[in-house]
Amino acid sequence: MLTLTAARTIIATAFAKAKELGLKPLGVSVLDAGGHLVAFERQDGASFLRHEIGAGKAFGALALGMGGRMVTKHAMERPHFMQGLSGVSGGRIVPVPGGVLIRDAQNAIVGAVGISGDTSDNDETCAVAGIEAAGFTSEP
Repeated sequence: MLTLTAARTIIATAFAKAKELGLKPLGVSVLDAGGHLVAFERQDGASFLRHEIGAGKAFGALALGMGGRMVTKHAMERPHFMQGLSGVSGGRIVPVPGGVLIRDAQNAIVGAVGISGDTSDNDETCAVAGIEAAGFTSEP
């Protein structure tokens, strides 16, 4: 189960990884398997849309049951499908890397992390670090 304590560990570790790598200020959204927000924090200096972008990355991963890299691939290969998916989701999906599925020990999806603030690759790196620090498996 994805608890608030686990979400806070994910966020703290993601922020520590960003500091270690010298990244721009991040916003980290942690969603449960139903797409509901468990926790969000943004670092000082992060712009105001970081929550929406990060949550959109995580929501897209959850909606399609795949990590953000595969969501991006689908968006490039099937733009009409993604346009339709965006419409039915109320525009909530951001199809770029940085949305990472969270899997438990039984490989069940328990949530997703979406990070925004630096490059998508760096956002993803921080999400993976946070997820693994909380004792889960990541699926970028």
